[in-house]
Amino acid sequence: MRVIQITDCHLLADPEGASRKGFPLRQLQAVVRRAAQLRPDVLLVTGDVSQDETSATYRLASEAFARLGCPWFWIPGNHDQPELMEEWQPALDEIDLEHWRILLLDTRISGQPGGAVGQTQLQHLAAQLEDDDRPTLIAMHHPPIAIGSVWMDAIGLDDRDAFWQTLAAYPQVRAILCGHIHQAFAAWQGLVAVYGCPATSDQFLPGSHEFSVDEAARPGLRVVDLEGERLSTWIERVEL
Repeated sequence: MRVIQITDCHLLADPEGASRKGFPLRQLQAVVRRAAQLRPDVLLVTGDVSQDETSATYRLASEAFARLGCPWFWIPGNHDQPELMEEWQPALDEIDLEHWRILLLDTRISGQPGGAVGQTQLQHLAAQLEDDDRPTLIAMHHPPIAIGSVWMDAIGLDDRDAFWQTLAAYPQVRAILCGHIHQAFAAWQGLVAVYGCPATSDQFLPGSHEFSVDEAARPGLRVVDLEGERLSTWIERVEL
């Protein structure tokens, strides 16, 4: 089973619209072309699909994702409008992958760059994990740990301690896939791996004290292969 994660597309309603350092739709299309070559079984999009919060951006994204010919799923990021996303693809809280499953969390706080899972969603997460002990991935927009960038860590997950306390009783959780940070990242919280993913749009400079774009880094995606109870993952970059 192959899951491909893409994130932080930051699309504009104008297909030719520019970001700080590139053209978001062209970059997304390049990443999708590379993803197609990797033959995914599932595409997972971990938020910030839109930059200008318009319905047109979700249409452009849906058209791009559909070209992969596999099921695709998304969660909102801090720049997204969930109501507009629902017009194109309903949000789910679980993906059944036979021997594995992915639980999807909405960490968006309206009008805020940082995020939180929230008590209600944490209770639901615990109930999902209580009911099924299959190996589990959790997908969320905001990273649940510090990544070593001062400005980014200030707008991470507000209730990270409560999140990890909830997971402590459930060893079937193997890894967290997050967006938001616009860079490749891997770390461990106890026995749980936490993986960040390059954006399809601009990349952020790792380890920066203040906001900084990494002009040398290329857009990319994360590949996650699930075989039995084994997980392997790596980053793919694309040339523009």
